[in-house]
Amino acid sequence: MTAQPASRLPRLLEAVLGLAADADPRTVLRHVVDAAAELTGARATLVVTGPGGDGPAEFRAPAAEPAPRTAPSLRVPVRVGDEEFGELRLSGRPGAGPFTAEDEQLLRVLATQAGISVGNARLHESARQRERWIEGAAAVTTALLTEEGTDDALTTVAERARLLADAAAGVILHPTAEGGMEIVTASTPEDPDDMLGATIAPGSPVLAQLLGGEPVFIDDSATDPRMTTHVRHRFGPSMMLPLQASGRLIGTLALPRRRGGRPYTDLERLLATQFASQAALALVLADARRGRERLAVYEDRDRIARDLHDLVVQRLFATGMMLESTRRRPGAGDIGDLLGRAVDELRSTVQDVRTTILALQQPPAEPPTGLRGRVLRETASAAALLGFPPSTHFLGAVDTRVPPAVADRLVTALRQALADAARRPGATRVEVTVDATGGGPAGEVRLTVFDDGERPAGEGGGRGTRSVWQHAISG
Repeated sequence: MTAQPASRLPRLLEAVLGLAADADPRTVLRHVVDAAAELTGARATLVVTGPGGDGPAEFRAPAAEPAPRTAPSLRVPVRVGDEEFGELRLSGRPGAGPFTAEDEQLLRVLATQAGISVGNARLHESARQRERWIEGAAAVTTALLTEEGTDDALTTVAERARLLADAAAGVILHPTAEGGMEIVTASTPEDPDDMLGATIAPGSPVLAQLLGGEPVFIDDSATDPRMTTHVRHRFGPSMMLPLQASGRLIGTLALPRRRGGRPYTDLERLLATQFASQAALALVLADARRGRERLAVYEDRDRIARDLHDLVVQRLFATGMMLESTRRRPGAGDIGDLLGRAVDELRSTVQDVRTTILALQQPPAEPPTGLRGRVLRETASAAALLGFPPSTHFLGAVDTRVPPAVADRLVTALRQALADAARRPGATRVEVTVDATGGGPAGEVRLTVFDDGERPAGEGGGRGTRSVWQHAISG
């Protein structure tokens, strides 16, 4: 038997208060049907049919006894705001007769409170999602604009967006020269290598939207004819968001979910679009910061080079001139040879300093373009094998006189000579000289590499080996 209206009121109030205290929508709906079944003694069912759920769903609470086949039914709608969310149903109340007006009123109270609780739960979830996306965007911006940022800025954006969107992958695409788009960065729990390089063909309607700065939302990547990448069959719902700042398209952020995964809600689409806009701005600012840092390095190198030239080189040169003058004076006698060696050492030091000045003029973190820079790069690399840096000297206009083809062969010969020197035991000194002052109609460039390592017995034994390579400058 069902309880009388007066005795049901305290339990109804208790049920309503319990619904108001719960923030999880599915828990709220479960409590609704349980309370309806308990208070009416009938079988209660709540059917979710509106767009607010994850698809059609039912929550059931059975009656104490099986319902007769002829038992009436009682139904009231559940609304969340103006939205038709579902329907709360009662059926089969054995031995209690038909449903009364009090039963219907009780059911409407529960349905109304369920709608309010679901609406509040949605607001709470929306606020929580907004907070997560805002914190995520702030974290990306901080990572890209501080020293703690990772070396790969695009990977930072893709990884954080994937986690925020609960996506199967976070993908960055760049426009290609042919007019399409190519995956250049992929963040996924699985191996991302087979995703890298996948392209969207030129002329795709998706590209027209993205190049125009519009996001693209896809219900099922595997079946959407607009998707042309070879990895599309893995994914279902997806978002493709332009990374655009100051009217310039940097790339595209794609966030696909697994095939059959939960569709993206309108709120998720909005928050992801806002995240992409802020991430694009952070990428531009980070690139500008790196540009300023590179400029500061260039300026610092120029200052050091000027100081070396104006102060060190001139003082060394002046000291050498004084020693040379002293050596030529009458009565220098036994110290003449010593002064001569000192002058030679100063000249060698001046040459080393000038070589350092020219090395400072090479852009950092970029491959050298001239022969002088290429030679310096080879000697710097050889220092790791030798255990000390080789001494390098240049004579003549090396960068302007030596043709590229000849420069390539010279660098190859230098690399081999340095490798040979590194294999000789006991080497403590290596001298490299590139001489482009050769005479003759076409002139010549001469490479000399000397090391003081031990020579094999087949080469006469002893210490000191000099490798000489020369070639006509005309190539």
